[in-house]
Amino acid sequence: MNISSAIVYAQASGLEHVRKRLLAIAGVEVHAAGSDGRLVVSIESPGDQDTADIFEAIQRLDGVLAASLVYSHFESDPDQKV
Repeated sequence: MNISSAIVYAQASGLEHVRKRLLAIAGVEVHAAGSDGRLVVSIESPGDQDTADIFEAIQRLDGVLAASLVYSHFESDPDQKV
């Protein structure tokens, strides 16, 4: 499992629209939103490529000015055989 966090910069006037679109993406949670358009999000996914795909989708959302990946951590599933 990969757990990452990012800061998403949106137009302040479209903050709620971007927040709703982010919440519609599987594995994405919005933890905080500032009136200036910044949102703190986390991404949970099965692997690195899935996280990269989700992050790219976030960057392409209408109203998103920029997104910065802040943290990424991968942990193997102890129940899966390697």
